[in-house]
Amino acid sequence: MTPVEALRIALRVIRRHALRSGLTMLGVLIGVAAVIVLVAVGNGARLQVARSIQGLGTNLLIVFPGSASSGGIRLGLGSANTLTVANAQALRPGPLDPDVRAVSPEVSGTVTATAGSRNWTTTLQGGWPPLASMRDYHLAAGRMFTWAEVNGAARVAVLGQTVAQNLFGSVTPVGQPISIDGTPFTVVGVFAPKGAAGRVNEDDLVEVPLTAAQDYVLGHSGHVQNIYVQATSAGSIPYAESEVGAILLDQHHLSSPAQADFQILTQQNVLNAATSVTGTLTLLLGAVAAISLLVGGIGVMNIMLVTVTERTREIGIRRAVGARRSDLLAQFLIEATVLSVLGGAAGILTGYLASMALGRIAGRIAPAVSGGSVLLAAVVSVGVGLVFGFYPAARAARLTPMDALRRE
Repeated sequence: MTPVEALRIALRVIRRHALRSGLTMLGVLIGVAAVIVLVAVGNGARLQVARSIQGLGTNLLIVFPGSASSGGIRLGLGSANTLTVANAQALRPGPLDPDVRAVSPEVSGTVTATAGSRNWTTTLQGGWPPLASMRDYHLAAGRMFTWAEVNGAARVAVLGQTVAQNLFGSVTPVGQPISIDGTPFTVVGVFAPKGAAGRVNEDDLVEVPLTAAQDYVLGHSGHVQNIYVQATSAGSIPYAESEVGAILLDQHHLSSPAQADFQILTQQNVLNAATSVTGTLTLLLGAVAAISLLVGGIGVMNIMLVTVTERTREIGIRRAVGARRSDLLAQFLIEATVLSVLGGAAGILTGYLASMALGRIAGRIAPAVSGGSVLLAAVVSVGVGLVFGFYPAARAARLTPMDALRRE
């Protein structure tokens, strides 16, 4: 029997038992679709996290304070006040750190901004003028505050798009007065839209001079919450990291990196850690979906065993007229594979459409259907037919003409 003839018989049998075959394919369809959707969700989460981290800026290092202790309990990273404005001053580009392009300390907190009768709760960030460009913020209107305004603790502010729209609507904010937690400021600029990264809205912020944030709103004395450092290039990040570490150790009068009361993280460090977590999540989601594929495969085996039982007479007659065991094995394997492939093809289409629909509904995480997951689903659907169809096919092939005819 040729493969083409076996395929024709398989299709005829499937049409003859359309409802039963459809229900069998449904199990494979659900399994394949589940694999595609859940892996797409995992991939989407990974890409979203990567975009969020890359949205911090370009070639950045972030210096965090060390951890403090309270009541014998070690608190988390950043809980100590070990970074100061003087530390940031020491890190500004110079002979000791030739691989550093720009530096800005940062303090931040949640505040309420008010303009006329409108108010909006947002994030206040205090920094130096380079902070906006380091974080890849661009101006849509007005200007960034200047070094003179930092030195004079001027009460000027640059608004993100979300804050500008909620406080001023269609009115141009530049030059308008606002109040930040009761302290008057003047808007000098508006950032261009940057978009949301996961749960963080990059447009929902107010940027003010570091000194104004410390003196009038957030406090923090001379301490800062972190220091952003921009390397001259991607290749110089390791050198910049080493230079920054050496300067801070000297500033803190520490002789060994093991004694450091600060931590330096690069974007790549954060990205690698996040990718590892989301990769594990994707693997777990795929494993959960694989269980439904296993159930679908058992359904294929069950229906093929029923088919073998129903067609015992046919098997006996074919064996009596000369059909070889390999012919029967191939015939039933092809039938099982056709069922799985048809179900898998429908599952791929369903999974893709479901992923697109989920992306529109969820909004925050857009599932990313990869060619690899589609290829994997196609290969697995063929494998399900071969693996779970082998036993029924082998059972049919082992029947002798006499046994088959006698059962009828």
